[in-house]
Amino acid sequence: MIVPDANLLLYAYDSASPFHERAAGWWQDCLSGRETVGLCGVVLFAFLRIGTNRRAFVNPMQVEEATEHIREWLTRSVTDFLVAQESDVVQVLQWLEAAGSGGNLTTDAQIAAIASRHRDTVHTADTDFGRFSGVRWVNPLL
Repeated sequence: MIVPDANLLLYAYDSASPFHERAAGWWQDCLSGRETVGLCGVVLFAFLRIGTNRRAFVNPMQVEEATEHIREWLTRSVTDFLVAQESDVVQVLQWLEAAGSGGNLTTDAQIAAIASRHRDTVHTADTDFGRFSGVRWVNPLL
């Protein structure tokens, strides 16, 4: 199963991003492919939070546009909604303590814990996933 990180989803919908074309192609391939795409709540809400933020984008999405994308993804037969469990919280806390850092790693650790429990592969453009032992990840843009 593919577990996408929010950064790739944001690139896929941000035409100003230098990664837009590759990310949009990757995402369309995912949504029309045979491999299940696991969507985490933390990723969906990060897409909404960042994608509608005027400080993050020159032309941010309207809330309605971002929520429409999320709803559409959730209706696809190839997607599955992945729910965090208590064991994921315990794993996240261990990784963050070992890293001596929270901040931006917190969201990545949440995604990594859910993906790791399911033995899935995180698709991301963020190398921080290499800090979490046992997590499979790949940058599909390379």
